[in-house]
Amino acid sequence: MKILLTKIWYLLKTSLLEFINDNGLKLSASLSYYTIFSIPPLLIIIITALGAVFGPTAVRGELFGQINDVVGTSTAGEIQTMIAHIRLSDSSTFATVTGVIILIIGASGVFSEIQGSINYIWGIEAKPKKGLIKFLKNRLTSFSMIASLGFMLMVSLLVNTVMDIIKTDLINKFPQITVTIFYLLNLVFVFLITVLLFVGIFKTLPDGKISTRDSVIGATFTTVLFMFGKFLIAAYLGGSGIASVYGAAGSVILILGWIYYSAIILYFGAEFTKIYARTHGEKIVPNEYSAFISKPCLPTASVS
Repeated sequence: MKILLTKIWYLLKTSLLEFINDNGLKLSASLSYYTIFSIPPLLIIIITALGAVFGPTAVRGELFGQINDVVGTSTAGEIQTMIAHIRLSDSSTFATVTGVIILIIGASGVFSEIQGSINYIWGIEAKPKKGLIKFLKNRLTSFSMIASLGFMLMVSLLVNTVMDIIKTDLINKFPQITVTIFYLLNLVFVFLITVLLFVGIFKTLPDGKISTRDSVIGATFTTVLFMFGKFLIAAYLGGSGIASVYGAAGSVILILGWIYYSAIILYFGAEFTKIYARTHGEKIVPNEYSAFISKPCLPTASVS
C-alpha cells in the first residue's frame, strides 16, 4: 500500500511540475480564446446533424441543460443568442456550401489548438516536409472529433430517453429508492462517456502514438478530475460574482472562465498521461508525420 501511494504521489507531483514547466496555464488561456470563437459553429453543426434525428428542440435542450448546470442560465442564454445570429444563406447553393465550409473550419479550430498544445506537452512537432499533409490530416482529425461529440450526444439522448421512460414506471412502484438509483446510473454513464471522449482525444489528436492501456488510464484520471472540477467550477463561477463585476461582458467572462479551468484539467491530464506512459507504460513515440522536439525537461527517474 505504501509503495502504491508513493507511486501515485510521484505521478501527481511530477505531472504538476511538468505542467508548470510546459506553461500549462498559458496553453489553457490560449485554448479558451480559440474556443470562444468556435462554440457557435461547433454547436450549430451538432444541433443540425442530430436535429434531423431527434428534433432540434430536444438536442438544444440537452446541450443547454448541461451548459446551464455549469455557467448558469444567463450565460447559457448568451450562447443561444450567439447561435441564433449565425444563419446559412438560402440565396444560392454556393453561399450555402461556403457557409458550411466556414462553420466546419471554425468548429475544428478548437481541436487544432488542443492538438498543438498536447503535441508540445508530449514533446512532439510535425516534420517540416510533412507540413501540408499534416495540415490536411489535422483538419480531418478535428472534424472526426466533432462527429464523435455528436455521436456521444446522440447516445446520451437515447439513453436519457430510455431511462426517463423506465424511471417514470418505477417511481410508481419504488418511489424512495428510484431517484437515487437513477442518479448513480446516470453518473456512471456520464463517467464512461467522458472517459471515451478523452481516450479519443489522446489517441487521435496528438501526433504521437500511445498505447490503448496508457490512454485509458490517462483518460480515466482526467475524467475523475473533470467530474470533480465540473462541480467546483460551477460553484466558483456561480458564487464569485464575476458576471456582475464585468457588467454586460459578464456572460462572456463566465464562458471564458469555464473553458479556462476545463482546459487546465485537460492539459494536466495530458501531462499525467505522459508521465504514466514514460514511467509505467509503453512510452509515447512520434508518428510518421512528426518527431521529438528539444525542450527543458525534468528528471525522468521512475519509482520502483
